[in-house]
Amino acid sequence: MKIVGLLRRGWLPSTVALASAAVLAGCGQTGTTTAASNAPQHALQVIPGLNGAFQDNFNPYSGMALSGTTGRIYTRLFYYNLVGTQVYPLIGKSYQWSNNNQTLTVALRPNVKWSNGTPLTPADVVFSFDILKKFPALDTNGIWTHLTSVTAEGNQIVFQFKQPDVPFAYFILGQTYIVPEKIWSQFSNPATVTNQKPVGSGPYLATNFTPEVYTYEANPLYWGGEPKVHTLKYLDYSGNESATLALASNKIDWTDLFVPNINKVFVSKDPQYNHYWFSTGGTLFLYPNLANPLLSNLAVREAISAAINRPQLTNVGEYGYEPPATPTGLVLPPEKTWIDPQLPAQDTHFTFSPAKAVKILENAGYKRNAQGIFTAPNGSPLSFTIQVPAGWTDWDTDCSLMAQDLKQVGINATVEQLSFGAYYSDITTGHYQLAMSWSNMGPTPYYLYKSLLAPKNPGNFEGWSNPVTTAALTQYRTSSNPAVQRQAIYTLEKAVAANLPAIPLIYGATWYEYRTQYFTGWPSASNPYAQPAPYNYPAEAIVLTHLTPRS
Repeated sequence: MKIVGLLRRGWLPSTVALASAAVLAGCGQTGTTTAASNAPQHALQVIPGLNGAFQDNFNPYSGMALSGTTGRIYTRLFYYNLVGTQVYPLIGKSYQWSNNNQTLTVALRPNVKWSNGTPLTPADVVFSFDILKKFPALDTNGIWTHLTSVTAEGNQIVFQFKQPDVPFAYFILGQTYIVPEKIWSQFSNPATVTNQKPVGSGPYLATNFTPEVYTYEANPLYWGGEPKVHTLKYLDYSGNESATLALASNKIDWTDLFVPNINKVFVSKDPQYNHYWFSTGGTLFLYPNLANPLLSNLAVREAISAAINRPQLTNVGEYGYEPPATPTGLVLPPEKTWIDPQLPAQDTHFTFSPAKAVKILENAGYKRNAQGIFTAPNGSPLSFTIQVPAGWTDWDTDCSLMAQDLKQVGINATVEQLSFGAYYSDITTGHYQLAMSWSNMGPTPYYLYKSLLAPKNPGNFEGWSNPVTTAALTQYRTSSNPAVQRQAIYTLEKAVAANLPAIPLIYGATWYEYRTQYFTGWPSASNPYAQPAPYNYPAEAIVLTHLTPRS
């Protein structure tokens, strides 16, 4: 991993309604642009998702905090780029492991100030971890299930682990926000405050607020220098159609909308300035419940996988935006450097082959019944329900397409659309047969594979447990040696491709549209220096500090 200068919001699918046909549109171009004379005075206009009326809340511990609270105001020790290889030092300057990978020591950046002018001290950093211990409800990443202590030694912070867990450093260094002790120690319950006058160490200050629009101004005390983009305006749009119209009318500089046919709707309106990049946000899987005796049979999973027309899912269900995944489940292109060069060719891509699906079942002893459905040797028919959240229109379409594919090869499949609460309850408690769902990701493939393969892990919806994959996860977790970690990942990717514990389908996209009329330097497919969407905290702050106004 590259150290820069030295080093769903997690991905979730679009759940918004589609825009009307009059404003529908797909693939961007990069063009040469001319200067805009009023660029230095232009406030960068942002739609930070479709939220309805804004609530005045800048509490970094609140799920209701306004977009920009985490990243622009409050920041972390480091930022890990999940679409590239960089890890950016923020409040932290560098780190190292010792004591058989049970001690993590972080050197802090000197001369960092809070936005009120007071110094950010090691005591503030220690307090920001201790507050998670004092109020366990705030410790959403389970920091204190892994640590025994956090102490300051001069300008260094020392994290003592209960046992070696090198990849967990991501949650300590890149997922924990640093707050000023003097202010936050006064709150009897930090989870409930709205913190309407926030004091942070990030590159922006919260200024004006109304339920329809709120504003950030550049922080002149920011350690990296006052950002060149001086003013940000966050606008309230609750409907996808009205937001899309505003975008197509060149009123918005930065947003994250799901826009079918985006070339026609957006890019063509001003191709010199209007651009988008739908980066890979994670792998979508068809999860089989391995407690089901039919689905626990590898031959059945292989047949299901061979029967699925993934290009059709991409082009019909996902408007061409989300390409087919690979058998390893690796998130490509960000994780392409982790592919084992010795990986067999059949494990690098899927082939749609109904004939192969039928042959697999026949070779495994399955026979068709009078209705044309394959049955197991004990007479059980291959008949399954595919669960999906109701209203997630692209996923609903994907599941309908998969059900049709499976019926073509003699596997009876019906789609069950559930409310999200019922759907999520079923997949997390194992009360399902097949379900389409997301996966976790992180700075390396370990985070996907841990979620997918670690026994009793919350993301292991399918219930996989295997000594080979468990040992490889342990090998990676306990070592800080890149070569050892790489070999562990090679073992895991081969196991996923060969065993299909969950069946990779397509890559979920991160929606992101931007205009270059007033600002340049946006992340793109050719320069993926940070996650691009305005909700990708704290990446949005990295994006803003890379932008330059036109002059």
